[in-house]
Amino acid sequence: MKTIKYFIQFLFIIIFFLFFKVLGLKISSKIGGKLFEIVGPLFRSKNLIHNNIKKAIPNINSHNLNRITKLMWNNYGRTFAEYIFIKDFRSDKFNSKIKIEGQEILDEIKKKNKPVVFISGHFGNFELMAMHIDKSGIKLSAIYRPLNNIFLNKIMERIRIKYICSNQVKKGIGGMKKLINLKKKNHSIAIMIDQRVSQGIKSNFFNHKAFTTTIPAQLVKKYKTPVVPIFIERINGINFKVTISNPIIFSNDTSIKDITNKLNQVLEKMIIKKPEQWIWSHNRWK
Repeated sequence: MKTIKYFIQFLFIIIFFLFFKVLGLKISSKIGGKLFEIVGPLFRSKNLIHNNIKKAIPNINSHNLNRITKLMWNNYGRTFAEYIFIKDFRSDKFNSKIKIEGQEILDEIKKKNKPVVFISGHFGNFELMAMHIDKSGIKLSAIYRPLNNIFLNKIMERIRIKYICSNQVKKGIGGMKKLINLKKKNHSIAIMIDQRVSQGIKSNFFNHKAFTTTIPAQLVKKYKTPVVPIFIERINGINFKVTISNPIIFSNDTSIKDITNKLNQVLEKMIIKKPEQWIWSHNRWK
């Protein structure tokens, strides 16, 4: 029954992608945003989203609560519609649409040829992180969580491998082994640290405990790897800003728990900067 459900979802999404391809990037992104403003609330609990926002911003008023929710769905829809145009995002013609702050940090990492761990969350069009790092000439492996929809996941994997980063590593034990092998070949790692995971630890996140990945912390402890935060924000429509921060160097005696807590604090600052562009619809504190 679930397979039939996923196949129907797959067909609907393919139809939308073909429709968007005809309309072009700019119009499709706008339509995708408006579409998700309407249909998004039908699939995710408004109470869950509002409760999540209140955990991060306790004193928020109802007007801003509704504004953040609406803009979150808009950004989510835009990102969905933009997947069919990922090839265009990769082209040099799109460079004028993406402002990069801190490119010199990436250039230095490439020059030294020593691996780092790039971290971020699901902001703006989050696929831009791995794409830009890869375009900058840094050997990169991107960790991802496969979609539940097996039909759609095959397409997304193909898009990511071809246009975002050729080395895609699935989360899990098998992925970790592949990650270590690539690490030995001086590959840097790109990972989104804002998703709830089953194989993690309960870490402080906006003063509430949340299961958080320890992959960055494990790499820091084992290989003394620096951590480089990257923040992607949608400025207006299909214009973006990617901010690369200076590497964070942890001392040898810093525990996995303390490293994970510190990285969650970095993530919190990103979220507070653009709360309307983070995905609040997941049950992050479950």
